[in-house]
Amino acid sequence: MLKLVSIVIRVTDLPAQATFWKAALDYVERDPADDDWVVLKPREAGAPCIALDPHHSERILPPRIHLDIDAEGQAAEVQRLLALGAREVHWDGRPTDADHVIMEDPEGNRFCIVDRPDWSGWDGASGE
Repeated sequence: MLKLVSIVIRVTDLPAQATFWKAALDYVERDPADDDWVVLKPREAGAPCIALDPHHSERILPPRIHLDIDAEGQAAEVQRLLALGAREVHWDGRPTDADHVIMEDPEGNRFCIVDRPDWSGWDGASGE
C-alpha cells in the first residue's frame, strides 16, 4: 500500500517560501525548520504536507508538475494570494470557461486555484 504524504518544492529562499506557503495554505511547521529543509503540514489532517528543499533547480516551462488547490471562493483567494506575493500566469491556451486560475509563488513555482464552491468537504472535512 502507498500513501502520498508530502510534496517537495525546490526553493531558493527557504524562509521566504516557508512564510508564503504557510500563509497561502494555512499550514504550520511539522517540525522545527532547519537551514536545509522544512516540512509544512495542514492544521487538520487530510491534505499532503508541503516540504521545501532549498536547492537551486532550473525552471522549465511549462512545468512538468504543478499543484491544484481547490477554493471555495476562488476570486477572493486569488486576490489574497496576490497580496502574499503570488502572480497570476496568463496563458493563451487557457479555455475561456476554465475553472482554474494559473498562478505562481514568489519564486515561480506554478499552481492552479480551482473553483470548487459546491464541494461538500467545505463543511468540515479537510482534503477529501
